[in-house]
Order: sequence, then C-alpha cells, then structure tokens
Amino acid sequence: MRFSAVLLAGGKSTRMGRDKALLEIEGEPLWRRQLATLRRLSPERMIISGPPRDGCIAVEDEIEGAGPLAGVAVALQKCTSPLLVVLAVDLPRMTTDFLQSLLALCRDGKGAVPRGPGFFEPLAAVYPAACAGLAAAALHSADFSMASFVRAAMEQKLLVSRTILPSEVSLFTNLNTPADL
Repeated sequence: MRFSAVLLAGGKSTRMGRDKALLEIEGEPLWRRQLATLRRLSPERMIISGPPRDGCIAVEDEIEGAGPLAGVAVALQKCTSPLLVVLAVDLPRMTTDFLQSLLALCRDGKGAVPRGPGFFEPLAAVYPAACAGLAAAALHSADFSMASFVRAAMEQKLLVSRTILPSEVSLFTNLNTPADL
C-alpha cells in the first residue's frame, strides 16, 4: 500500500509557552521522536508541516492561524500517494503499531480515523488524497474545525472509523500546557 506521512509541527504552542516540537521526551526533541515513529512505517514521502527539519519536505500553511487543518490541507495537496498518515507533534505516546493498525483498515480509497466515546482523534489518522478538496473547501469557508472536516469526510464515505480500545486511550495524551509535562 502506497502512502505518505506528515508530521504536524507548525503550531504556535501558545498554551505551552514555547515550541512543543522542541520539548524533550526521554532526552530527545519531540519532533525527532515523532518523525521516527512515522519513518518506521516506511512512507514513500515524509512531509513536515512547520519549519524544515531532518531532510523532510517542509510545507507552510496556506492560511495562517487556521490550526492543524491548514497543515493537513497543504500536506494533502503535496501528497503523491493515495493515502496520507497524519501525526501531531504533541502526541508523544503514539506508536507505529497503532498507526499501522489504521493503515490496515484502508481499502477502496478510504482512510481511517480513531474514534473515542463521542469524538474523533483526527491528529493521528490516515486520510485519502481524495480529502484534499474537502480540506481546501473548509479552509476557504473559514471552518477550521478538524471535527467538521472528519464529519464531512465520513459523510462522503472517505473514512472508516476505528474504535479506540481502553488500553489505547493513553496513546492520545497530548501536551498542551507545562502542566501536561
């Protein structure tokens, strides 16, 4: 199965008070840790939404201040594969195995998004390239909500959901504030 991967690492980190990508987890910058997680999947192309790092193709948001959807949208535009694995820099417990389980669900041009009780986890997901138009339309209508984007993709049958098991909930622990460290 052909796919590319993008690390979303271009946020402002305002609640953290410093660039989350540079936080160290077990002595390693978070951006490097997350790139390693993605590289173990063996994508055909690695993209980083944010400052250039480690030889990845770096992309800039088309609309500044539009949150993660802007990074997903530009990565989908630059994606040369049928699928795009998306991982946010602030999910340090995410594993290659979990992302691989999402890829295993991708058939017939569909991506996969994890679902908790009543909500999606759209920042560790697989989106089909066919979602590029939806992402661009959402940005241009100023609807920057990842939840709205995922709902629209689900309505168009571009995604399947994967229930997050109780043993996997901790994979989605994100770092937003100094207290989260």
